Amino acid sequence: MSMPRLPLRDELFLLGHNDDTGQPHIHRQALALGLAGAVLIDLFLAGRIVLGPNDDRPAADRWLRLHFDRPVGDLIADTALASISYARTTPLVKVWLRGFADDLYERTRAGLVAAGILRHIVRRRLGGIVRTDTYLATDNKWAVVARARMRYLAAGREQPDNHTAALAGLVAVLGLTAHLYLDDDTTTLTAHLKTIAGQHHRPVRDITATVDAAVGDLATATYR
Repeated sequence: MSMPRLPLRDELFLLGHNDDTGQPHIHRQALALGLAGAVLIDLFLAGRIVLGPNDDRPAADRWLRLHFDRPVGDLIADTALASISYARTTPLVKVWLRGFADDLYERTRAGLVAAGILRHIVRRRLGGIVRTDTYLATDNKWAVVARARMRYLAAGREQPDNHTAALAGLVAVLGLTAHLYLDDDTTTLTAHLKTIAGQHHRPVRDITATVDAAVGDLATATYR
């Protein structure tokens, strides 16, 4: 029996962490921006949102509006729909991403714990004075399957579906390629995943490009 597919943000969260330690591979805020992008992409692929207008303006300056307001049945996705629906003005992609990413790392993690995919472990040191909270996968199969799809793409063994192509683009722009545990040269593999993602629908490419720019802005602000 085939495994059910997780939302794009959940797969990205798992790929963004070390399987053995639970530590994130990149800055949490950068990963949160990627998660927000993943939420938007899933909503677009589900036919719930559209990006506009269709002109030559930069990806980050396109706006979001609802196409179909029926709930998805996923708490985080439906919260995203509500935030777009009740915004005072039509939100720009770049503005929405930064706002929705604010606590999305913690919300995504909590959802994975509630689903039984992650487990919360509390460790204490120095006689119980120092507490460490760790979140580990209850079964690494979810991350292994997601990495396997990236491996098949890299090897040209299968044509990507919309979900997998979007995941490839987010993995590439977030700098997670080195953590796919593939033997390929990281620079070459990243370029290959970006090429695959570049063949996607324009709204998905624009959301991914906006995540890329937002992560770059975060890095610049961090190192000033």
